[in-house]
Amino acid sequence: MEQKKVWAVYWSATGNTDKVVNTVAESLAGKLGLPLERRSFTRPGERREALSFADSDLVVLGMPTYAGKLPNKMLPFVQEEILGNGALAVGLVTFGNRSFDNSLAELCACLEAGGFHTVAAGAFACRHAFTDALADGRPDWDDKRMMEAFAGEIADKVKYLTEIPAPITVPGDADAPYYVPKGIDGQPAKFLKAKPQTDLGKCTDCGACARLCPMGAIDPKNTALVPGTCIKCQACVRKCTKHAKYFDDPAFLSHVAMLEANFTEPKENQLFL
Repeated sequence: MEQKKVWAVYWSATGNTDKVVNTVAESLAGKLGLPLERRSFTRPGERREALSFADSDLVVLGMPTYAGKLPNKMLPFVQEEILGNGALAVGLVTFGNRSFDNSLAELCACLEAGGFHTVAAGAFACRHAFTDALADGRPDWDDKRMMEAFAGEIADKVKYLTEIPAPITVPGDADAPYYVPKGIDGQPAKFLKAKPQTDLGKCTDCGACARLCPMGAIDPKNTALVPGTCIKCQACVRKCTKHAKYFDDPAFLSHVAMLEANFTEPKENQLFL
């Protein structure tokens, strides 16, 4: 089997999945001596057309873990608009130092169902989108070295493929339900309707939050309004240079407090070949 191009494909609201996917893909392309092309499907405008690949492509595709699975609002695009057409694929997920639960199993199942042939998969711990208290600074240099070594192993595997490989085996259940967030009291924390607030004293009305929102949920004419569906990805909070965006929903804050109380011990990345 001969590959002609490596692709870095990702959905990354706060930038960590972007870093992981591109680090692996860049190293893989270098080791194989192949050109690299990058494709984000994070923002609404980037999802206007399907992403279609060829059997000569090697696609590194990554997404973050949300409630133990893939972001549910992105699933239709992944399942219906990302077309493998026989391409080889590396499935990657990131997780905020709690657990990747079933997200990697779901991603690999989506890739296989979408016409890809998975050759490797991995789950990488990254700073949690909700709080700096979990995995702050990750992915770090040690993580990067692991990604590069992983890319080397993938390159060696791909070089010697003579036939379509069996699907990669990863832990988890692709059909499992979503993880139920809990509050500091141990009870389910219901914050589905929570939306970001705006500190008008800090906001300069630059519009970056509206432009960067993966759901297009923020009103570009009045960024204090969020008429669309908010998935709590924290893109607006993390990327506002004036720190004007924040969440004040009590259930959401209780869940964050629970995470900070129970999941600060650094988690290890997991790789599958």
